[in-house]
Amino acid sequence: MSTATADGAATPGRAPSGPPANATKTDKKRILGTRPWLAAVFLLPALVLLGALVVYPIGYSLYRSFFDASGNGFVGLDNYQEMFSDNATKTAIKNNIIWLVLAPTVSTALGLIFAVLTERVRWATAFKLIVFMPMAISMLAAGIIFRLVYEQDPDKGVANAMWVSVHDSFTESPPFPGAHPRPAAGMTDGSNGSFTTRATVRAGTPASLPLVAAKRDDISGAREARAAQPEAGKVTGTVWFDFTKGGLGEQGVLDKGEKAMADLRIEAVRDGKVVARTTSAADGTYTLPAKAEGARLRLPAWNFSEPYNGVDWLGPTLVTPAIIGSYVWIWAGFAMVLIAAGLAGVPRELMEAARMDGANEWQVFRRVTVPLLAPVLSVVVVTLMINVMKIFDLVYIIAPGPSQDDANVLALQLFQSSFGTDVNQGLGSAIAVLLLLLVMPVMFINIRRIRREKRR
Repeated sequence: MSTATADGAATPGRAPSGPPANATKTDKKRILGTRPWLAAVFLLPALVLLGALVVYPIGYSLYRSFFDASGNGFVGLDNYQEMFSDNATKTAIKNNIIWLVLAPTVSTALGLIFAVLTERVRWATAFKLIVFMPMAISMLAAGIIFRLVYEQDPDKGVANAMWVSVHDSFTESPPFPGAHPRPAAGMTDGSNGSFTTRATVRAGTPASLPLVAAKRDDISGAREARAAQPEAGKVTGTVWFDFTKGGLGEQGVLDKGEKAMADLRIEAVRDGKVVARTTSAADGTYTLPAKAEGARLRLPAWNFSEPYNGVDWLGPTLVTPAIIGSYVWIWAGFAMVLIAAGLAGVPRELMEAARMDGANEWQVFRRVTVPLLAPVLSVVVVTLMINVMKIFDLVYIIAPGPSQDDANVLALQLFQSSFGTDVNQGLGSAIAVLLLLLVMPVMFINIRRIRREKRR
């Protein structure tokens, strides 16, 4: 083997240096120019699925939105006009805006707080696991869980059980809700739910107040009632549950075994003014001072009012914030994990430099940590915004029938219009097109962000 020298002579034993000039161009042509069908073969299954599952449904929904409920009559833009004049759709758009503002913001903020705080604790991994665990639960299961959490009855709903416990810690509960005097007990009903004796009371003469209709749970642990003894210069009496098992007792008479009604508020009223107050003892007896003589006894309405039953979480006013709370419970873990991953890549030297310059922890967080995490935070917010625009299952499961119209969102309205009682798939298709148009700007923002990051 030989190679040519500068003067044209061949030098034996040396191979030509470098590939032929057209080698790279030939290889490139072989890959892209002569076998394009190979790339098409690999792309074809994905393109078929994309066309069948995305392009065709979008195109058909747009086409169907111009026809009536039967699908035979062309109505032009009538479905869109009906959509924006329908109160249900207006409520759905309003609720979607509330979702779009609150849910991504609160979820991202909580995820940021959790991610930053867990860096300073030893059990950070366990905490992150607990916070992220709701992501493993389906929306259906989460909806069922929170439907039970928000139950109005404090004995069933966890939220109201906690709320009522806090409320009752600062406010005294009525002793006998629903109870009232016997019709022949000589007492009149007040306009506000109180009961007042018709006759005035006298010192030294016990005044009995027989009551009925007390709930079994309120009376079951009560002591046996005791007849009050007359006291000179004082008004005494007994308040008791006038009922004997088997109906053997005499009405208006304190029979053996009948239960006392303790902690009942009793007022002595003269000329519309309260002159004395007292509370019944554990055995049902009460005592008023001498100034109560000649007054009438009144049992205030508070004694018999219904106990505080908590907050109507799924009522018309709070149903949307309550459902958003369940969404945040699920997705705050997702935000935390992504932000924690971004936080792991933040240079610690910048934080230490800020601390050495005199910045406190809040200033480091606000001026160093958050700006450095801005790309990650934007990813989380945009992802949650796209997810929130399509929310359906939580609203459908958690909101009860009477409040579902107040909690309505576009995806739920689409379902109800297309498959509900009054089926109109033309209107449903118009709502689907509207939902697509609302999601597209967020998607474009996300695509632009991804392209911008690729250029860096």
